[in-house]
Amino acid sequence: MNQAAIEEFFQRLSDADPEPKGELDYTNPYTLLVAVALSAQATDVGVNKATKKLFQIVSTPQDMLDLGEEALIEHIKTIGLYRGKAKNVMAAAKILVEKHGGIVPNDQEALEELPGVGRKTANVVRNIAWGEHTMAVDTHIFRLGNRTGMANGKTVLAVEKALLKKVPARFMTHAHHWLILHGRYICKARKPRCGDCIVNDLCNYKDKTPAGA
Repeated sequence: MNQAAIEEFFQRLSDADPEPKGELDYTNPYTLLVAVALSAQATDVGVNKATKKLFQIVSTPQDMLDLGEEALIEHIKTIGLYRGKAKNVMAAAKILVEKHGGIVPNDQEALEELPGVGRKTANVVRNIAWGEHTMAVDTHIFRLGNRTGMANGKTVLAVEKALLKKVPARFMTHAHHWLILHGRYICKARKPRCGDCIVNDLCNYKDKTPAGA
């Protein structure tokens, strides 16, 4: 996809949804970090159900430490891999209190040092909490980058770097959300809704699904 097509691609997504929002519920950068960490291999809907009551009593890393791991497990046991996630959340809270004064740092390296927080989670948190121009490549964005021809790459990191290079700066604050939502609801894995796609004509995907199929 050439640069002019990429500009038009994001302009159309912007016109259709000027202020896209993530689908995870949170109250501040810390609860956002927890929610994103819990969402690995789980649905946003499932995480929101599990954290609804949790985030009424926990809003800081110290709150999480005061709650304790067993009580945390009771809140999140409906989420996949909940025991491992609970252990990581508690370990991360301890580091945040001891090393960062209980504040979530807007620093990629510092975030990636936290247990259960990888590159993607750190990118999501920095983009949503502070508007940083990061690109968190999940399965949807990886598929979309390759399928459209916008950002071809064999690895998540390759697609991330390509998108950071090609997405116009004026769209970067919301680009991550637009791509995730487009991949989740329109450019689906098994049966993309090409007939409902507002950027259909810009996309290089050869096997487009016919309208009404």
